[in-house]
Amino acid sequence: MDNVSIVVEDLAAAIAFFLELGMELEGRTTVEGEWVDRIVGLDGVRSEIAMMRTPDGHSKLELTKFHHPPAVDPAPNPAVNALGIRRIMFAVDDLDDVLARLSAHGAELVDEVTQFENIFRLCYVRGPEGILLGLAEQLGVSAEARSDGH
Repeated sequence: MDNVSIVVEDLAAAIAFFLELGMELEGRTTVEGEWVDRIVGLDGVRSEIAMMRTPDGHSKLELTKFHHPPAVDPAPNPAVNALGIRRIMFAVDDLDDVLARLSAHGAELVDEVTQFENIFRLCYVRGPEGILLGLAEQLGVSAEARSDGH
């Protein structure tokens, strides 16, 4: 898999949110023309794209702001059992720290932080424009071991 695309209305806010999560801005560009129209199946597309990369370089998010045609609103904040992509899960080193930093960017805890046995602390948060993220802190493993894949 190369990336996951998220359509947003406020590209700057979405970039700031994912930067705070620890992702890096790889690049930003505007795309338009017949080739884009053919790929996405819309006419007259002009969109701005920001490519965000995880710190390990293995995963990417493509944040897309449609200038034309304008983005359409889905049902607000669909339930986690609604069909389609519901959330993206991120591994974090310090769940409490990440929650505090993301709340400054409008993130709201969906319910509560829970613990799965002695393995993970987990929660869901809603970010800008209702984007649903899962956050998971592995317990009993140092940050160095996680980054080494152990």
